[in-house]
Amino acid sequence: MPDIPIGLMAAARIGAALGLFWCAGPLMAAKVPLDPSHWGNPVGEECVNCHTKSSAGLAQEWRESAHAKAGVNCMDCHQAEVADPDAIKHEGQFIATIVSPRDCARCHEAEFRDQQGSVHAEAYSLIKDRIPALAENLTGMAVQAAGCDQCHGSRVKVKGDGTLDPDTWPNSGIGRINPDGSKGSCSACHGRHLFSKAQAREPEACARCHSGPDSPDAEIFAASKHGMIFASQRQRMNLDAPEWVAGKDYTAAPTCATCHMGAAGKLPSTHDVGMRNAWALNSPVSHRQYLVLLEDGGKLEIPAGAPVPKRGEEIPKLDGSLAKVKAVVTPERRREVMSMVCLECHSKALTQGFMKQFDNVVELFNTKFAEPAKAIMADLYQGGYLTPLAFDEPLEFTYWELWHDEGARARHGASMASPNHAWWEGMYLVGRNFYGRFLPQVREEAGAEAQAIINRHLTDEAGHGWLAHPDQVNPILGLGQREAGDDG
Repeated sequence: MPDIPIGLMAAARIGAALGLFWCAGPLMAAKVPLDPSHWGNPVGEECVNCHTKSSAGLAQEWRESAHAKAGVNCMDCHQAEVADPDAIKHEGQFIATIVSPRDCARCHEAEFRDQQGSVHAEAYSLIKDRIPALAENLTGMAVQAAGCDQCHGSRVKVKGDGTLDPDTWPNSGIGRINPDGSKGSCSACHGRHLFSKAQAREPEACARCHSGPDSPDAEIFAASKHGMIFASQRQRMNLDAPEWVAGKDYTAAPTCATCHMGAAGKLPSTHDVGMRNAWALNSPVSHRQYLVLLEDGGKLEIPAGAPVPKRGEEIPKLDGSLAKVKAVVTPERRREVMSMVCLECHSKALTQGFMKQFDNVVELFNTKFAEPAKAIMADLYQGGYLTPLAFDEPLEFTYWELWHDEGARARHGASMASPNHAWWEGMYLVGRNFYGRFLPQVREEAGAEAQAIINRHLTDEAGHGWLAHPDQVNPILGLGQREAGDDG
């Protein structure tokens, strides 16, 4: 893949071509206007008095928050209209338990605009078609509320009396579908009722969901040079600062928020955590991705190679509704924006070299393992060697783990500079299981036809030619080199 030109001048040129949508506006998170019409409901004092007795910890968290210091109280956030679907009468006031992103937008409008349509806001929609195979069939429905939905978000249901269905609540999943129709949960990162900026800037804010087999980012960050420096230099990170610009307010190390959301140099901060991702790293085959911005504020990602919609064209969203295209951002531009963060602390040559090594790992995974495995699986389904039902045959587990777990670790490891995850926890396991489990199981399923199917998709050029030389000697297994004439 050709290198992408990086640098502020190039960024400025491309930004201008795209209408400067990314670099326009404030350089920092938007300031909330100091307008008393936004907050200060006097009834809120009564809430504080009662909750200091009935839930003292909650009240104390609020007292220590920036909200309390600004005079924002319980009623400012929880007040509801009688007609709201989740409105309940509580101590003579109509309130809603859930403070949705739309509620937060009464003051934090810019953050709401960023967040709506982001990959975080769509986290529930992205997996809703997969849940029946995993939560319903493979395990059982009880785990959906306690597991999947706590990260991806639930569709919160309201009972007839206005209370929330315990099968769907409590939930602070990042893609939660709220009773008012908005998507997401600000408290997923900011934690109610303190709503701390510093907390959301910590890598631990992301680790709750981005850890484990399929999204091992917490482990990868901790094992990377960045994570190592963050752990030893945390006191220099200025996490409580009102503004938090990489290279200006802190220089010790980046966190997840730095690279995916943070301000750096001329790059503004964003609450759309996926805007800078040039690759889709959690799919069977990684594709570079266009970002389509829609006139209604939504966003869509389209793999490079697919038809790119034109401005003004009406296209379907993930929820099936239609929206008009406002602008299309290329994967090259997304990479360039991510690189602008790196350039605050690294040279252009180092940044370009790192990105090239990352791209090379993704393309290696694609061409040597992911694309052949996907094609072989398609042949097995088409030939009737596998049933269409997911996870009723051992091979389907092997294939799933190949890209969903091991392949994800390899690709994420390369993207976040953890050599151990790129290799031992990633690509080594991909190779071990491709040759040691996947291909043997293909042979078991397809019998006499298996080798013909495999041969259609594995080529010497892709790096599988070594299998044709079983007589090659190598000491890696610890058995030593065989001597000439030794046939033992």
